[in-house]
Amino acid sequence: MNTRRLLGRTLVGVAASVCAAGSAPSWAQDAWPTKPITLVVPFSAGGGVDVMTRLLADKLRVSLKQPVNVENRAGGSGMIGAVSVVRAPADGHTLLMASAGEIAINPHVFKAKMQYQPEKDLAPITLMVKVPNVLVVNPQLPVKTVAELLAHAKAHPGKVSYGSSGVGNPQHLAGELLEQLSGVGLTHIPYRGASNQLTDTAGGNLDFTFVSLGGARPFIKDGRVRAVAMSSPARTPLAPELPAIAETKGLEGYALENWFGLYAPAATPAAVQAKLNAAVNAALKEPDLAKRLQELGGDPAPMTQDAFRAFIKAESARFAKIVEAARITPDN
Repeated sequence: MNTRRLLGRTLVGVAASVCAAGSAPSWAQDAWPTKPITLVVPFSAGGGVDVMTRLLADKLRVSLKQPVNVENRAGGSGMIGAVSVVRAPADGHTLLMASAGEIAINPHVFKAKMQYQPEKDLAPITLMVKVPNVLVVNPQLPVKTVAELLAHAKAHPGKVSYGSSGVGNPQHLAGELLEQLSGVGLTHIPYRGASNQLTDTAGGNLDFTFVSLGGARPFIKDGRVRAVAMSSPARTPLAPELPAIAETKGLEGYALENWFGLYAPAATPAAVQAKLNAAVNAALKEPDLAKRLQELGGDPAPMTQDAFRAFIKAESARFAKIVEAARITPDN
């Protein structure tokens, strides 16, 4: 056989074998991205994760010179969308923008229902934003501070209620942590979205709620609810006029924030992961995007991959303690 022809067939065979094994050949990694990129958001369109992801996608389209599409795959407490990315080709063209829930909370709450293991099935690319919640109360409630709220709840045992966007999400855990550190009982009412939480707090059906600052701002501005404090470990530049819950005597260790980060299927080549990290972090440092994210209640927090892995590990341990102490299950 002609030597040149034999060599050609050999190279084709090697390439096919490598691709069949699920790892892209080096020249494909160098060329990434070679086609449109899909950012899967495991929630419905219009929510905080979705809106912020679309803003990032606009930046990445320019820097990566490829279409970057956002696809909403809601359901299963974010797990449906996460599983779809876990099972996608590991070539860097299908990615997950997830909140703390899908990565660091669900494994502790939905143990029997989990169809993926975040630490094994997903490669952390970078943190995008930290999203502290604001504690807002019904304006008719005679409280203006966290200390006054807890005193009111202590004086009315079992009658003070708060809302969240569902069992086991960061807003729910924010309330559970408040109970655990203060020793004051509160009644949790789960909702399907921030809009109803805020409406019911404004109307008096709830005494207070934890919600993203971006979602609460219109209600705070027109006086329908009263902002009391932030769930961040210290005052945040997003709302420097509001104290942190941790400033309250006896609650000095309080800190609980939601956060959004980008992930790829675990087998995605390291070179592609590095390119993704660089592209997203560069976008997050652009002043116009950073300003817009802050207006929506997100504090941009780009990280190296190693720093992000360490962050996830620490947050997962923090959430696990709260879930265990509260004995949270999908049914409560």
